[in-house]
Amino acid sequence: MSLGRDIDHWGTNPSDAIDAALQAIETALHELLASDPAYWRTEQKKDRLAQIEKLQAMQAALNLRVLASAGDIAEETGAKDASGWMRTELLVDRGVARSQLKLAAVVAKYDLVAAGLAEGVVSQDKAQVITQALDRIATDPAVSGEDLVLAEKLLVEHATELTANQLKIVGRRILAKVDPDRFEAAEAKALQREEERAARRTFFSSRDNGDGTIDVHARVSRAVGMRLRTILDSLAQPRKLTVENRGRKAPYDRLLGQAFARVIETYDVDQLPRHGGHATTVFITMSVEDLRQDLGTAALGFDGEQITAAEARKMACNANLIPVVLGTNSEILDLGRTARLAYPVQHRALRLRDKCCQAEGCDAPAAWTEAHHLQPWSEGGRTNVANMVLLCPSDHRRIHDADYTYERLPDGQIRFTRGARTG
Repeated sequence: MSLGRDIDHWGTNPSDAIDAALQAIETALHELLASDPAYWRTEQKKDRLAQIEKLQAMQAALNLRVLASAGDIAEETGAKDASGWMRTELLVDRGVARSQLKLAAVVAKYDLVAAGLAEGVVSQDKAQVITQALDRIATDPAVSGEDLVLAEKLLVEHATELTANQLKIVGRRILAKVDPDRFEAAEAKALQREEERAARRTFFSSRDNGDGTIDVHARVSRAVGMRLRTILDSLAQPRKLTVENRGRKAPYDRLLGQAFARVIETYDVDQLPRHGGHATTVFITMSVEDLRQDLGTAALGFDGEQITAAEARKMACNANLIPVVLGTNSEILDLGRTARLAYPVQHRALRLRDKCCQAEGCDAPAAWTEAHHLQPWSEGGRTNVANMVLLCPSDHRRIHDADYTYERLPDGQIRFTRGARTG
């Protein structure tokens, strides 16, 4: 593609006219920036944002055209390319500058992409996605020149309807749309290879921050990631509505994190593999004195990681854990009762009875609640419907918080009062 196509070169001395045009753009931007969008009507904001998005694409087209012909800048400065000058004079990081130069060169190969940028219908990020897809397609020996042109046309058309991420997905299977008979099987094999690569690149890691939190970092396949996000959204949305109905706001990423914790806390341990004939179980080690007090700590697992006694009691309501209760001489007094969790039939009975979270003023639906033992297991409490009540995760944590006292009202609801417990 010739970058000079359909360009008015402004006669024999273009610099004055080009400078005047750039100055006019700068002046117009100053005038726009002097206007306060707070006073614009909603429709005006939407229309003007759409115009600005279009102008950004056109600006990117102009920038890439200039960069594509910036070889003389490299010659003058003695650099490999213009990125060195951009780093020194424009203070653009070299990696970013080289990425822009690379995009400028590749866009120059594809007329329809360049035209879409110039018309403002293809943004720079979409142009990058399209050109990457086309370059990958061009390496396929089965692809003809006509196939490549048609793929470019289809992708540019899709760019007016899809986001860049959606376009990336379409780009991986665009040949199947170009000629299904020839490329369907090849695209299926390519997709299989991609899934196999995703399986090899899957990992999970965690880092203890030393402040009561652990950072989790993982990479999974797109299919697994989308399933996880769907699950978390389904758990977070009711909480979001409940919080908003109470007149509060909570960052959605925090709600998603709480939903992730909910998935872990309520996972059916019967589905876990067995080791040495026993289901995977969490052990909590604590003294009998700490067990009976609001303050105190417990050891989680066999590595001695510390949690509060209150957190241990909360976990006892939801997890398949075994409390290892120690006497004054560290002798084991109790290895717990494994039938401490509410059975599914009991959960159904509780949902029918309680309908929603039983904390006063909370209407979190029963589906998002947890069964709490009114008489704790540490005091001989039984796992039966009479001794259990439904609480949402937030209120369940609060009932185990020593900074709150609570009472059960005649109608069965739990009323919380801020204030440290005594006795």
